[in-house]
Amino acid sequence: MKRYLPFVKSDPLVAVLRLQGVISSGGRGGSGLNDAALAPMIERAFSRGKPDAVALVINSPGGSPVQSSLIAARIRRLADEKEIPVHAFVEDVAASGGYWLACAADEIWVDASSIIGSIGVISAGFGFHEFIARHGIERRVHTAGKSKSMLDPFQPEKKADITRLKALQDQIHQSFVTHVTDRRGARLAEGADLFTGDIWVGQGGVDLGLADGIGHMVPNMKAIFGDKVKFRTYDPKRSLWQRLGARAVSELADTIEERALWAQYGL
Repeated sequence: MKRYLPFVKSDPLVAVLRLQGVISSGGRGGSGLNDAALAPMIERAFSRGKPDAVALVINSPGGSPVQSSLIAARIRRLADEKEIPVHAFVEDVAASGGYWLACAADEIWVDASSIIGSIGVISAGFGFHEFIARHGIERRVHTAGKSKSMLDPFQPEKKADITRLKALQDQIHQSFVTHVTDRRGARLAEGADLFTGDIWVGQGGVDLGLADGIGHMVPNMKAIFGDKVKFRTYDPKRSLWQRLGARAVSELADTIEERALWAQYGL
């Protein structure tokens, strides 16, 4: 009741945003993260009840660089507008796009066994041209514009396509590097090559300045705001169809890709 009484200070409040799953423009079976789906949740977390801080609980192997950028930018915009500090707490992994999200926080905390980093860009696919040739299948492609069939998985890989892809990846990689250096600044270890796509565990990431320390959300927030701190958790809302674990046949490829991303980190 005391929060409704004049001149009586309410207990500190921390809004908790759970960011778990692969980052993608779609939902990837209901478990993915994207800006359009997260926007209402993020807005509520920064506005409802005038929180003293926002805690990001992150468990993500990455995914779309654009969605990572959009989500992180939304968090930073609201944090700056409302002057609310943001703390990130990494669970199993915050790698690639997951680490992009973590860098939206003012401080990053990891478990001793958390995996962080993977500051790089990857593109993967399959080549089917030999398979379809063996089965007497003819691939017919007609384009206006010579680059429209770039990296067609049903045609032999072309050196020019690979060169073009690497140039695009370099641009995205530089955006990632800029985001990390802007957010982490002087905390990054001098002389360390942090942007090769390598990963680190727990204290190794702290030693390089990729994280600020080993710590978990509740004890850290209590250490800052006192034992009476309250937590209000915000999770992405999913439909009944998603909560029942249903998967459309058309999402099978996305589900396989999601498992492959997690598998890179032994999860």
